[in-house]
Amino acid sequence: MRHITLIDTTLLQAYDLHKSALSFKEKLEIANCLDRLRADVIELPPITGQKADELFGKTVAASVKSAVSACVPVNSALVNETWESVKAAKKPILNVTAPASPVQMEYTGHMKAPAMLEAIKKQVAACRALCADVEFTALDATRAEPEFLYAAVTAAVEAGASRVTLCDSAGVLLPDEFITFLNGVRENAPKTADAKLFVQVSDGMCMAAACAAAAVEAGADGVKCTAVPAGYTTLEQIARLAQVKGSALEIEIGLRTTELNRVVSQIGRIVSANRSEPKPFDHSGGEIANICLDKNDDITEVTKVVSQLGYDLSEEDNAKVYEAFRRIAVKKQFVGTRELDAIVASTALQVPATFRIDSYVINSGNVLTATANITVLKDGERRQAVAVGDGPIDAAFFAIEQIVGHHYDMDDFQIQTVTEGAESMGSAMVKLRADGKVYAGSGISTDIIGAAIRAYISALNKIVYEGE
Repeated sequence: MRHITLIDTTLLQAYDLHKSALSFKEKLEIANCLDRLRADVIELPPITGQKADELFGKTVAASVKSAVSACVPVNSALVNETWESVKAAKKPILNVTAPASPVQMEYTGHMKAPAMLEAIKKQVAACRALCADVEFTALDATRAEPEFLYAAVTAAVEAGASRVTLCDSAGVLLPDEFITFLNGVRENAPKTADAKLFVQVSDGMCMAAACAAAAVEAGADGVKCTAVPAGYTTLEQIARLAQVKGSALEIEIGLRTTELNRVVSQIGRIVSANRSEPKPFDHSGGEIANICLDKNDDITEVTKVVSQLGYDLSEEDNAKVYEAFRRIAVKKQFVGTRELDAIVASTALQVPATFRIDSYVINSGNVLTATANITVLKDGERRQAVAVGDGPIDAAFFAIEQIVGHHYDMDDFQIQTVTEGAESMGSAMVKLRADGKVYAGSGISTDIIGAAIRAYISALNKIVYEGE
């Protein structure tokens, strides 16, 4: 019988989603619960340099029998500190995580492919110099350029990684497509034979369990799971697979299944107790965790899900949310919970829109000056301007200033992706200063430049509204 390794990422997902304000004691209780279940590996979030993070890692490492894995982002400078936090574990693991898709590399890793490849080699080697068991996790691997992914996996193994995890972070593959993807990595990156292969599948299309089961059948050594629903395969799903198909697939797991329901419920209560509203990371609300809306869903269905997420919006705000949802949905296959949360945050509960985006055309490249042609609506009247800038976003902001006829000092500007994948949704935040006060605006779009433009207009509308 082949042993399937179960890596629990409950604590990591709570950290990533920013949905649960768990105390030190509660996080430790979750770790002890997972240890009682005999999870093979308990994965911890990356440390941030705070003493509390290091202390938590040391406490978990010293108190559990399960292997303890600590995340080390590819651009983290805290390798030594991370190792110090988990080295006392009976089986310590350092897990180097790196974005693999072009979008994630640029917007979360802030690197191009060649630089990312060198960073992976360097970080894995640094971890291997400290720890005998090093994992390399390719985030959003199914959206990566194949040649880069093969090179990244090969480089990681050659640098000392003994474990490789491939993530379908977008969760848009069917089981047979996922197997084709895994086989492609095996064939084109033969060094994977020298490492244990794990998978992590998002439930974006409600197929995570099926894809994980197919990967196990195809020879994967293990699956990354969560104890309570968080948009990924759960421990209960893999336990059920082993129970029903274990003999046929000749697989076994070390989980104490007799205590699974009770312990999972206990963890769910701990997480839910820190929530003032139902969210995807709520064991009692699993139906929300796997939400998949598309362009065919009407306003009634979207409003229902928004209500389930804990929002009590007016009819006008629900209409605004649905309008923004439709704009996103026509460009994406699915709109998930995190994306819908971002849509609500950026469109509902806003001031009346004096200015509205009508259209924008951006030209940019390494051999031409960035230009922006922006058209906005004000009281039904179209106003247009063309401007140049140091980059496409800079040019777009200058064009809006020409339309408004006023320059506002920018206090802050941030962009990030809400979800993973080539079709990820971008979120932007702009803070403008007017008469000594700061006005913040947010925007979302499948186009990060579009998100920035919408954020600027959002802040501008607040300035105009307060002035009136």
